[in-house]
Amino acid sequence: MPMNHKKYKPYPKFDFKERTWPDQVTTKAPIWCSVDLRDGNQALPVPMGVDEKLNLYKTLLKIGFKEIEVGFPSASETEYKFLRKLVDDGLIPDDVNIQVLTQAREHLIARTFEALKGVKNAIVHIYNSTSELQRRVVFNKNKDEIKSIATEGTKLVKAMARQARAEGTNITLEYSPESFTGTELDYALEVANAVLDIWQPDEKNKAIINLPSTVEMSTPNIYADQIEWFSKNIKYREYVQISLHAHNDRGTGIAATELGLLAGADRVEGTLFGNGERTGNTDILTVALNLYSQGVDPKLYFYDVEEIKEVYENSTQLPVHPRHPYVGDLVHTAFSGSHQDAINKGLKYRNENLGDIWEVPYLPIDPSDVGRKYEAVIRINSQSGKGGVAFIMESEYGFKLPKTMHPEFGGIVQKETDRKGLELKKEDILKLFEDNYLDIKGQLELVKYKVNEENSTDGSDDNSVTLEGEAIFKGEHYKLIGQGNGPISAFLNALNKIGVEKYNVTSYDEHAREEGEKSQAITYVQLENKSDSKKYFGVGISPNITSASIKAIVSAINRSLNQ
Repeated sequence: MPMNHKKYKPYPKFDFKERTWPDQVTTKAPIWCSVDLRDGNQALPVPMGVDEKLNLYKTLLKIGFKEIEVGFPSASETEYKFLRKLVDDGLIPDDVNIQVLTQAREHLIARTFEALKGVKNAIVHIYNSTSELQRRVVFNKNKDEIKSIATEGTKLVKAMARQARAEGTNITLEYSPESFTGTELDYALEVANAVLDIWQPDEKNKAIINLPSTVEMSTPNIYADQIEWFSKNIKYREYVQISLHAHNDRGTGIAATELGLLAGADRVEGTLFGNGERTGNTDILTVALNLYSQGVDPKLYFYDVEEIKEVYENSTQLPVHPRHPYVGDLVHTAFSGSHQDAINKGLKYRNENLGDIWEVPYLPIDPSDVGRKYEAVIRINSQSGKGGVAFIMESEYGFKLPKTMHPEFGGIVQKETDRKGLELKKEDILKLFEDNYLDIKGQLELVKYKVNEENSTDGSDDNSVTLEGEAIFKGEHYKLIGQGNGPISAFLNALNKIGVEKYNVTSYDEHAREEGEKSQAITYVQLENKSDSKKYFGVGISPNITSASIKAIVSAINRSLNQ
C-alpha cells in the first residue's frame, strides 16, 4: 500500500528576494553555547547526577566553551544543587558565562536568581512558545496573550537583574520565541521587539534573541531566509546577538546552522554529538570541525576526541555512533581497496613533499589533529585491496613491500578475510606475512653456508663468487657448492646441482628496517620457475644483506614447491 502523504502539508513558502546569504562565506567562529547540561540532559533516559554533570562540565571548559547552560535550577533540586556546587566550589572561571533556563513565571524566575547568587557573569534564558499550533491547541490563547507572557517575564528578569548587579552578578537576557519555525515570522519579530523594548539593550547591556527550530519543519535554506530577514528587521540590532538553536528532526540541523551563520547569526547553541530531544540538537563538535576543515579557527579545541567521547559516554550513557563525523570509530578508516590505495599514495606524497596544506584523498582533516593515529586509517576486510595491506605492513611493521609484490600478498590476505568473513587486525596480517614468507616450511632447508668472493684484478666487475654449504632437500642431506657472479647466482647454481628446479631472479628489492646498530636488512626476491613460468616472492631478514638474500631465495623456492 502507498504511504498516505496527503495527510501532510508543505511548509509555507517564504518570499525573500533580498536574501544575500548564498553569496556569503563564514570566516570566523560564532559565539558557542553548550546546552549539554540542560537541553541534552533532559533528553536522557537517565538524567545525569551531579557527579556526571560535573565531569562533563569540566570537559566543556577544557574544550573552550565560554557560555555553558548548566541547567534549569528552578525545575529540580538536582539542577539547583549543581549550580550551587559550581559557585561554592569556585568552579566558574571569570571569563565564562553561566546560562540558566527558566519559564517566564515569577516564582520560577525568583528561584533562578537565588541559585545565581555569587556568579560573576550569567545569562538568564526565558522562553515561551509562540507557534500558531500551540497557541491554538495547547494554550488556547491569542497573540496578545502569548506576547504578554514574554513581556511580563522580561519585566521580572529586568527588575531582579538590577538587584543582582548591585550584588556583583552581571546579567544578560536571552529570550527564545520557542517553536520559532512554527511561528508566523512577523509575529515572532513583534514579540522579540516587545521584549527588547522593555530590556533596552545597549553597549553595556546586550541581549540575546534565540531563534530555535524547536521542531525542524523546513529545508535549511528556508531557515536561513528567516534568520536573515529577522536579523535585518530586529530592533537594536547593534546590541542584539542573534542565536541559533536548531533541532534535527529532518536530519539537517547542522546544515541549517551553517546556513543560519551565513545569514547573519552571531551565536550557536548545541550539544556535543548532537544529543537532545527526539533526533537531537545541532552537533557543535561537527559544526566547529567543519569550520576547522575550511581553514577557520573554531575557537573550540578538540585535540583528544577519544577523551571527549569517553567522558560524554560515561556521563550520558549514550554511545557515539561509529560513523559520527570526525569522532566515530570508523570515520578515519577505509575498508575499500581503492580508497586505501588513494590514502596510502596521498600520505606518501605529503611526506615526500612536506606541504603546509593538508591534501589527502578521503581524509578531510588530518586525523592527528583530533588525537587519532594513522594506524586506524586502513582497516582490512573482504572489500579491501592490496594497497591497504601494503600500507599496514609499512606503517606498522616497517616492511616496504615492492609494488610487484602487492598483488601476491594482497591475494593471501583476501583469501583469509573471505574464509573468516571478518575484519583482520593488523596483528593477523603480520602473522599471515610471517607464516607465508618468513617462517614458511617446505622441501628445502638450508643448514649452513659460506661465501667466498674473488675480486677481479683488472678493475672490472667480473667477480667470481663461490658458495659452499649443506642443505636438506626432500628429506635428503646434500653438500652444496656453486659459483656465480654474486651470492644469489652462486646459491641457485648450487641448488640446481642437487635437483632443485631452475629459477630466474625477476625482481630484487632491499631496505633497512631499523636505523643504527640494530638495523636489519630485508630483502624481497621474486623467482620465476623455468618449468612453468610461475613467479613467487620470498622474503628474508638478517643483519647481513647476503644472509637476508639467501633466506629470501629459500622462502621463494619453498613457496613455489608448496603450491
